[in-house]
Amino acid sequence: MVDIDVSMERFIKAVKECFGERIYFIGLQGSYGRGEATETSDIDAVVVLDRLTADDIQRYRDLIDALPHRELMCGFLAGKDELLSWAASDVFQLYYDTTPLVRTLDALLPRLDAAAVDRAIRIGACNIYHGCVHNMVHRRSVNTLRGLYKLASFVVQAIAFRDTGRYIRHEDDLLESVTSDEQEILSGFIALGRGDAVDFDRMSECLFHWAGELIRA
Repeated sequence: MVDIDVSMERFIKAVKECFGERIYFIGLQGSYGRGEATETSDIDAVVVLDRLTADDIQRYRDLIDALPHRELMCGFLAGKDELLSWAASDVFQLYYDTTPLVRTLDALLPRLDAAAVDRAIRIGACNIYHGCVHNMVHRRSVNTLRGLYKLASFVVQAIAFRDTGRYIRHEDDLLESVTSDEQEILSGFIALGRGDAVDFDRMSECLFHWAGELIRA
């Protein structure tokens, strides 16, 4: 298991040495950020620079290539102006699921209103519906199904935020805060993450019907 505190301290040092005062934000999202990581979890680092060029992307890749656990490194890299102009429905989850380590993303907050949350739910449901149908017809891929359930878990978080006014990061707490329909989706996501046996047709149909109901609502 990765010692995430040591890993992120090393990562931040490398990013600061490479980009210095150009750093706008560094954070950690995903399962490590929530304290729910497993041996195979990605390290979802978030880095925002004052601006981002193609050369910066290559420099960033070079610096993470030199770090331990390179195979687990993932995350988000962007320029400040692009992020602050990003579709609010897309950055809703990024803002609330990211633990700040260097500075904050609070400049996004004024744009994360009820309309942004509703749009995040609807767009997520549409993407899940399309992806689910495509996978049921063409690919029949368990890995694709796993990715769709991961996306669905973000939609469930957005639904809980809409209904409670709280962003609930931890899976156990989220299970207690949503309806039985959302509990079934979230339980499926957790089971897939554990590597439980997969009933592809049943889980696909469950996701398909749930996403369709959200779209029609």
